[in-house]
Amino acid sequence: MARVCDICGKGKKSGNTVTFSHRLIKRTWSPNLRKVRAVVDGTTKRINVCTRCLRSGKVQRPDFA
Repeated sequence: MARVCDICGKGKKSGNTVTFSHRLIKRTWSPNLRKVRAVVDGTTKRINVCTRCLRSGKVQRPDFA
């Protein structure tokens, strides 16, 4: 399973941790993903979604009535 948002495509970013003495240490940042049930093309599927897409309303959640 790739650590990528299925809505916006946000994935891992790489960069450096910079110490006080300015030594550079490689590191990565992972997106804050949640596995949620969402309506995709009229059917309910489990997809990986970042919390930014959840908060902004880009994901339609299924109705349980």
